[in-house]
Amino acid sequence: MPHIALVTLVVRDYDDAIAFYTDALGFELAEDTDRGDGSRWVVVRPPGSTDGGAGLLLARAKDDAQLARVGGQTGGRVGFFLHTEDFARDHARMTAAGVRFLEEPRHEPYGSVAVFEDLYGNRWDLLQPA
Repeated sequence: MPHIALVTLVVRDYDDAIAFYTDALGFELAEDTDRGDGSRWVVVRPPGSTDGGAGLLLARAKDDAQLARVGGQTGGRVGFFLHTEDFARDHARMTAAGVRFLEEPRHEPYGSVAVFEDLYGNRWDLLQPA
């Protein structure tokens, strides 16, 4: 059955992005391969994800046009949704790690949620579905 394996996220710097996603968000570095031309194939995934779960391909901006899109790939909307089984635990851990939440946690009919930004300003939902 087809599934989404990777979503590309354009970043300014590989190592800064890896550090944020692994240290602040707790993702796992699934792959970091030198492509021989100054670029790398860098994949991070939420903890416990398998190859069947979607991951992020962190792609360093190659030119000014791509650099201008860093942090704004979704036009200021929430573009990424990080589901959790323990909202309070993960919200507290991420806050302690310096993740910038844009709002206080909300408890909606669909679950507990709070919007946060990654290191480039991309907006994410931390969401524990009801």
